[in-house]
Amino acid sequence: MRGIIAVTLFFLMFSASGQTYEVGLFAGGANAIGDVGRMNYIAPSGLAFGAVAKWNKSKRYAWRASAIYGEVTFDDGKSDIPSRIQRGFSLDNSILEVSAGLEFHFWEYNLHKVGPAMTPYIYTGLSYFRYDYNYFDAGLLQTIDQRDGSLAIPMTLGIKARINQFLIFGAEIGARYTFTDNLDASNPEGTNFERFRFGNIFSDDWYVFSGLTVTYTFGRKPCRDCFE
Repeated sequence: MRGIIAVTLFFLMFSASGQTYEVGLFAGGANAIGDVGRMNYIAPSGLAFGAVAKWNKSKRYAWRASAIYGEVTFDDGKSDIPSRIQRGFSLDNSILEVSAGLEFHFWEYNLHKVGPAMTPYIYTGLSYFRYDYNYFDAGLLQTIDQRDGSLAIPMTLGIKARINQFLIFGAEIGARYTFTDNLDASNPEGTNFERFRFGNIFSDDWYVFSGLTVTYTFGRKPCRDCFE
């Protein structure tokens, strides 16, 4: 929650500079892909929500920051791989992510022009996230009373459109390639945990946030030729 508030306040501080900004909310679902459970890239297993802020620097790109919290479930019983179904492992995890990067617009996106404004976009940058540190012992989930952190690379595809003078509605699917293999409790780090490792230890985990955004836009037209 503190991260969501910080991201929003950060962008509000720049409103006096005369650029065009968006601040708003994200809501949707979350799922993860690893050595436990399903391998589907779009199969939400829990809710996700957060805040997003954008600085539309030009018609073709925007700087973007977000803070999103999501809950994911790894469940072998819902997999279509026979060996995983027979194994029967399952666990729940939660992810709190802060992300920043560049959003590229496929079409010219001019919020200062009268009429509709709509464009597909892609987003990438760098994310830092926190998650629960777990491992399986004799098939039973063991929880260590701690959170771990790692980096991820977001790869997001979406579309957004202005629905009135101040509100913008969007939809997006964003996969994150992480730099950890223990989001699913299959590869705990440390020499004391070597016997608890299983699966492909050379392939890191993924998680996905898919959902809707609604943002409020503000800021005067900065100069004559920036958005014309």
